[in-house]
Amino acid sequence: METKQYGDPSNSLNSPLIIQTKNHQEVENLEANNDHHHREPSSSSGFFKTCFNGLNALSGVGILSTPYALSSGGWLSLILLFVIAITAFYTGLLIKRCMDADPNIRSYPDIGERAFGKKGRFLISIFMNSELYLVATGFLILEGDNLQNLLPNVEFTLGGLTIGDKQGFVVIVALIILPTVLLDNLSILSYISASGVLASIITLASIFWTGAFEGVGFHQKGTFVNLQGLPTAISLYAFCYCAHPVFPTLYTSMKNKNQFSLVLMVCFFLCTFIYASMAIFGYLMFGSGVKSQITLNLPTNNLSSRMAIYTTLVNPISKYALMVTPIVNATRNWFASHRNKEPFRLLTSTALVISTVIVALTVPFFAYLMSLVGAFLSVTASIILPCLCYLKISGTYQRLGFEIVVLVGIIIIGVAVVVIGTYTSLVQIIGHL
Repeated sequence: METKQYGDPSNSLNSPLIIQTKNHQEVENLEANNDHHHREPSSSSGFFKTCFNGLNALSGVGILSTPYALSSGGWLSLILLFVIAITAFYTGLLIKRCMDADPNIRSYPDIGERAFGKKGRFLISIFMNSELYLVATGFLILEGDNLQNLLPNVEFTLGGLTIGDKQGFVVIVALIILPTVLLDNLSILSYISASGVLASIITLASIFWTGAFEGVGFHQKGTFVNLQGLPTAISLYAFCYCAHPVFPTLYTSMKNKNQFSLVLMVCFFLCTFIYASMAIFGYLMFGSGVKSQITLNLPTNNLSSRMAIYTTLVNPISKYALMVTPIVNATRNWFASHRNKEPFRLLTSTALVISTVIVALTVPFFAYLMSLVGAFLSVTASIILPCLCYLKISGTYQRLGFEIVVLVGIIIIGVAVVVIGTYTSLVQIIGHL
């Protein structure tokens, strides 16, 4: 068995990420030298393509719940959105630094293995797949909510059993999605899912148009701060920045990897602008009455409202298969002797879709489920684990300095958010069952 060599401990990773200006050029040159000697020459993505891919990874259904998050925490909680964005940007840079330690690192689980061995890889894989699973489940809940809003009072009868409108829509959407999950080649879906950036912009523009020109207005004042709702607000804001598992792929695909930090800056700035704008528009339009998805507040007789809702409906359908494919592959790998057999492949894919339908019907609360994902999984995978892996790989934990104080501070606050946010989300879910 080939043993991985993880590079010389004297490489650029040992220089702190928070550095003095006079050392900046020296570190950049050293990183460029490492890239030249160790990275594969097949990297083909330029700056703008990587920016687009990064924006697509960061922009998602979280945009629909930012007004509800702002309503939960009050106007002051908007500061927390920016704090989380800055922290997530910083941990994104930490992932880049971890990858500079070893040319064999190609994925987020690779970073976990480099830092903590097989246990680290297993832990990160568990968090990644759990997050993907619950986000896919959230897609079904979102579809059911919005279809019920468009077509209220619809009932479905199957074999003498009457199913409510929302539950029926969830099942119908799952049946529509199932063939896409059964596909072996998802290249077509990958192009469709790239519409995520455009979908976010269309949704924001449609909702602004509804408020400005369709008689809704921006007249609600809201509250300054709601301490009781802050855990929910923080959890939903964190859910918006859960793309860190994708960053290693973006980094390794770049022609000029020295531009990756700038790519992250552009992506985080634009996405934060979109998230904050949606939160402000939605809260000014509907105040404390804003629902878990802003589209559920929109009048369905307006063209702009319908455009926002239709965009919301199409996007999750195209992304569902891409979300669950890593889970399906991981499940098949557990049964290596059967994974290439067609019946087994169809069975695992179908079982996964059915399980997400069951969870969506059992816990049909989009905001609370996404709040749980944000608090427990997103904060752990996007905030805490990058800091821990960087501390271990770089050896920063062995020397006291400003950077280790920052990292330990982020980890402590992250753990507090995980505990409080997860508890709050579970209480809300159990209370509404």
